[in-house]
Amino acid sequence: MHILALVPGGISDQILFFPTLETLKRLYPNATIDVVTDPSSVGAYRVASTVRKAIPYNFSDRNSLADWSNLLGVIREQEYELAITAQGGWAVGLLLWLTGIPERLGFAGQGTPFLTQAILDKPAQYLAQRYHDLLQGVGVNQPCPETTLTIPRKDLQWAEAEQQRLGISGGYLLVDATGERYPNRNWKLVLKNIQEQQPTLPIVLTEDEDMTALPSVLQEAGVTYKVLVPEEPAKLAALIAGANLVLCTEGKTLQLAVAVQTFTIALLGAAKIERYLPQSDRFVGLQSATGKVEDIAPQQVLDALAGGH
Repeated sequence: MHILALVPGGISDQILFFPTLETLKRLYPNATIDVVTDPSSVGAYRVASTVRKAIPYNFSDRNSLADWSNLLGVIREQEYELAITAQGGWAVGLLLWLTGIPERLGFAGQGTPFLTQAILDKPAQYLAQRYHDLLQGVGVNQPCPETTLTIPRKDLQWAEAEQQRLGISGGYLLVDATGERYPNRNWKLVLKNIQEQQPTLPIVLTEDEDMTALPSVLQEAGVTYKVLVPEEPAKLAALIAGANLVLCTEGKTLQLAVAVQTFTIALLGAAKIERYLPQSDRFVGLQSATGKVEDIAPQQVLDALAGGH
């Protein structure tokens, strides 16, 4: 059996869809599963053992008729028997209808006439469970399983080599300040306090081109840290797996941490805890009362670290 999933969005959206793919694979163990996703998210599927290949397509762009026709041709060539889409709307529904795939599952909405099964959308629930509800179209009504992934051995080896290069032995605190912006002055207060309380715990920052100011702020405050730049989701997952604790805002690091079960404190602004985190003692969400992540006080983070959340 050949199955196709259309999953637009970023890396975190792909990780949240993993449980749906896992259940599909258990339901159809001999099936091949392919995914169509945005080009920037293709790398997520290096840690998804259920997926044969990821096909890049820019869902958010104003694609030309040629781009649309090309994707249609690629899909038709594979002769898929089941398609499942995480994106509603008439355009995706029409695309799937034109492919001739006999079973087409999606959320009820504008694209309903083009689907063979339209599932009631419950967008307020945990997003992994929301996606998993799509499988009601093939008779699956069980709760969403935990998110899991498989880190390739070479990426685990890369993470180990980087830790050795930086002189890190044992665990560390992994800080991802690259997602929704938490003010550098707040990070400074939080990390300075952590280092004073646990001076032997290494602090490791992941970094991108937009956060060049944070390292200098930490240096001025006397906070010592290491910087690692994982270029792929698989490498980031390997770093997270080796950490004692992750501090992050909403984004790919949060969902990878959930998948590898590393204890995580997430600073959330407009992103609701119940939508982005499963119920577990391993994951603590700090919700901003104003919907702005910058309004989470450093003391709230420190209280959560101390178990006072």
